[in-house]
Amino acid sequence: MCSISRQAARKVVAGLLATSIAGCTSVGPGTVARDRVDYVRSIGDSWKQQTLLNIVKLRYGDVPVFLEVAQVIAGYQIQGTIGAGFTAGNSTAGIVGPFTASGTATGLGTYTDRPTVIYAPLTGVDFLKKLMTPIPPTAILFLLQSGYTAELVLPLTVESINGVRNESRRFAHPADPQFARLVELLRALQRSGAVQVRIEHPNGGPETGLLTFGTRMDPESAAKSREMREILQLDPDAHEIKVFYGGHAGKRDELDLMTRSMLQIMLELAVNMPVPASDVAEKKAAPGRTDTDATPPRDLPRLEILSGDAAPPDAYAAAQYGGRWFWISNSDIQSKLSFGFVMLLFSISDTGAKGAAPVVTVPASP
Repeated sequence: MCSISRQAARKVVAGLLATSIAGCTSVGPGTVARDRVDYVRSIGDSWKQQTLLNIVKLRYGDVPVFLEVAQVIAGYQIQGTIGAGFTAGNSTAGIVGPFTASGTATGLGTYTDRPTVIYAPLTGVDFLKKLMTPIPPTAILFLLQSGYTAELVLPLTVESINGVRNESRRFAHPADPQFARLVELLRALQRSGAVQVRIEHPNGGPETGLLTFGTRMDPESAAKSREMREILQLDPDAHEIKVFYGGHAGKRDELDLMTRSMLQIMLELAVNMPVPASDVAEKKAAPGRTDTDATPPRDLPRLEILSGDAAPPDAYAAAQYGGRWFWISNSDIQSKLSFGFVMLLFSISDTGAKGAAPVVTVPASP
């Protein structure tokens, strides 16, 4: 009788060989689908939380602080050693006896997951360019061209258009009566495709934005186009209107936009955020909308920031400040869309030279 068959011995050797081959397989590709989505989700959630927190801080007279994720480096390392031995034959040399086989296997492995996340505070030139520089008028035009409605874009991003002033609750001045009508007319022309955007790059000069009016309009759109030009004091026969940043120059072939910076937009949102009336009375928070105001302002896109003593059970974004919780409800789709638009504006306002990011050296595996 044999204590182990030759077939069984072959299986032992095959198993040891398969184990050693498996130890050489790379784990890198399998981590991409999982880690990329996880990092995107985590960075996005923290970005929303940071933005909401800074809006709240501005209402309470605190300093906004932005910490950007400059780099994410995910490093994985697997090391392992495998040893195996196998003997087969008679148990005693020179004596015919039963066939015996014996084998040994040893394995040692280590797995290291060493992610490196680099944070960079938004200061100096980065703070100036991203938060305090007005949004370029061409960016406003592209937002309208890409499908964002005039009701969402103009009340948030514009101080005035050809001298027609938007509402500013920070300075407690209402919008000019014509501003709301102007937004309504532009939205109607958006729907009909009667206005288009074009960008020109003159030789040696800066880019110029152009707002063009269609030459073939239905009678209703043509009437709205004439009314909008009349409000803006534009030439009724001009088909191309140049767009510039600044106060109204009085030219009948120019559209002059006084746009807001991201800091101005956040201040407007902060003033319109309902806070406890007791915080305003005790001068903990700046004057503005309180929780005793029944309805939000009509001239602004809906962005309701709620507050309470306990953490919200289901929130789109939530932040804690001064012992209270502030959040946007996950079931308030209009507020979510408006807040998402504000997040998009941060990316659009990211213009100019940026400070150098830290240099990180990643050790290579031996």
